[in-house]
Amino acid sequence: MTRIAVFQSTTGIDPASNARALAGAIENAASGGAEMLFTPEMSGLLDRDSARAAQHLRPQEQDEVLAACCEAASRHRIWLHLGSLAVLVDDGKVANRAFVVDREGKIRATYDKLHLFDVDLPTGESWRESNVYSAGKGVVLVNGTPVGKLGLTICYDLRFPGLFARLAESDADVIAVPAAFTVPTGKAHWHVLLRARAIEAGLFVVAAAQVGHHEDGRTTFGHSLVVDPWGEVLLDMADEPGVGFAEIDLKRISDVRSRIPALNHRRPIPDAVTL
Repeated sequence: MTRIAVFQSTTGIDPASNARALAGAIENAASGGAEMLFTPEMSGLLDRDSARAAQHLRPQEQDEVLAACCEAASRHRIWLHLGSLAVLVDDGKVANRAFVVDREGKIRATYDKLHLFDVDLPTGESWRESNVYSAGKGVVLVNGTPVGKLGLTICYDLRFPGLFARLAESDADVIAVPAAFTVPTGKAHWHVLLRARAIEAGLFVVAAAQVGHHEDGRTTFGHSLVVDPWGEVLLDMADEPGVGFAEIDLKRISDVRSRIPALNHRRPIPDAVTL
């Protein structure tokens, strides 16, 4: 049995303030006996004002939030899945990048969000991630974490079951889904999709989420979840920020898969035929 922690945050427009909040969450998670902490998408900066946000963007090697989190993970001897940060990359755009940091404070893996969210919502909100962000190009799993083999995704990736199938076929034990879901889409789809992905893949899903009304004017759904392979919700943090805890028993994966061995029954899907 592995004890994990989840940080549900209301990230703002000041990276230094966000770094302090993350360091505090790391300390709280370690004090609560967690072996690993999971944080949301855009844990270091959440700002829809692109000009203002640009003043804080740095390459990975110069990111102050990442440095503070690595130092705190080392000091408190805890693994960290930093859901994502916005970091400058070589093509002049920004990567929405997740980090796995070990208890020595060393970065063990990174993952850039594969699927970018471009949409005009009925509420009048418009999002064009592809205007700013560079899409990732690889599927990433991390061996040797406290939760076994960890598969990495970010937010909108949740809507693409093929990615989760690929991670499951690569023997992931847990898939992380850090997110900043809007309230309308969260109410409609968050619980349904996360439970479905856990059931389909026959593994654990850990989804740390942004919550509440943010400094840049947006409102996010919250409800950070930990879901087991049967689709049972082990943790739902509702609509309050803070650190929550859950226990993960990796033996549950083989138990569920022995009852519904869907992964063993997968076959190549032929091309559709129109009649």
